[in-house]
Amino acid sequence: MTAKRVFLAATGQNRGKTTTSLGLLAAIRDRGLRLGFLKPVGQRYLVVDGTRADEDAVLMRSVFALPDELNDMSPVTLPRHFTTDFIMGGADEDLGPAVIAACDRVATDRDVVVIEGTGHAGVGAVVGLSNARAAAILGAPVIIVSEGGVGRPIDEIVLNRALFAAHGVEVLGAVVNKVDTDSHPQLPEVLLRGLAQHDIPLLGCIRYSEFLANPSLELIVTHLDGELLAGEATPGATIGWVAIGAMQARHAVELLRDRTLLITPGDRDDLLRAAIEVNRSTSPPRVIGIILTGGFRPPEPVLAELRDAGVFAYLVKTDTYRTAQAVDEILVKTHAADVEKIETIIDLVGGALDVDGLLGRL
Repeated sequence: MTAKRVFLAATGQNRGKTTTSLGLLAAIRDRGLRLGFLKPVGQRYLVVDGTRADEDAVLMRSVFALPDELNDMSPVTLPRHFTTDFIMGGADEDLGPAVIAACDRVATDRDVVVIEGTGHAGVGAVVGLSNARAAAILGAPVIIVSEGGVGRPIDEIVLNRALFAAHGVEVLGAVVNKVDTDSHPQLPEVLLRGLAQHDIPLLGCIRYSEFLANPSLELIVTHLDGELLAGEATPGATIGWVAIGAMQARHAVELLRDRTLLITPGDRDDLLRAAIEVNRSTSPPRVIGIILTGGFRPPEPVLAELRDAGVFAYLVKTDTYRTAQAVDEILVKTHAADVEKIETIIDLVGGALDVDGLLGRL
């Protein structure tokens, strides 16, 4: 029996392909089906045991304990200068056969193979392997993933569908990610009707989750230049809420919610001690970590209290405003250590998609 294939595309970077892939793969696994994963072209890659592989291939292999070689799950990666070298070298290398062979190996003895593209439908065209061409040569119908809104997602989905159609690829429909149904409960119906005007089925809307959008303590350390003074930069410790400490401690305490990251000048001993006290009196602790701004290093007695309490404290030189901006701009990618995030993703996607109906169309 030939494995069914489905290609997850997107309307741009960071729209939710990885989120949708995780949820879809989990749903396939939970139905007792044998699953495979392929990332034909990778732009963001890791080196694992000497093998260069796209980070999403590494993630899926880890989360779902897939037995395939990373070289097969991620047959083509684009290191720095690859595209320039490819063009200047004459652009005569066809990467397609390597991708087809890798997909055939991944599909052996599998029921369903999820193929995840990179960016919009045209990404990869510069090396002769756009997402549209990859889907065509792999014989995989496409799901287009976009993100919340009305006009922009519909416009982008229609535009991307056109390039897939030009390559003879069937588009099964669209998934819209980060849909704020709490503030705009009518959005799913609006998107359904808007896409229907272009004969594109809406396969599901994935609700917006602030938890999924927030970084972990590990990402704070890797993205902000500073010094860890106390606690640990735990990979799976995800921030739930950001509070700016710029008022009296008794007022700031009211802003501390579950998993709060407090951003405050390092010379605000009152706020630091208030955060420590709140953590002692609440379970689980409300403050997941503190960023100390302005380059102000707290006095040693305060640092000792932070260390004794096990509170993550990170000292940066930037002021509070710029630090808060930097935290907000961190690109959040899901990692295998983000166990709680992955569980949340699986629940959200599983509740948003008619997986059985989708598998029946492959």
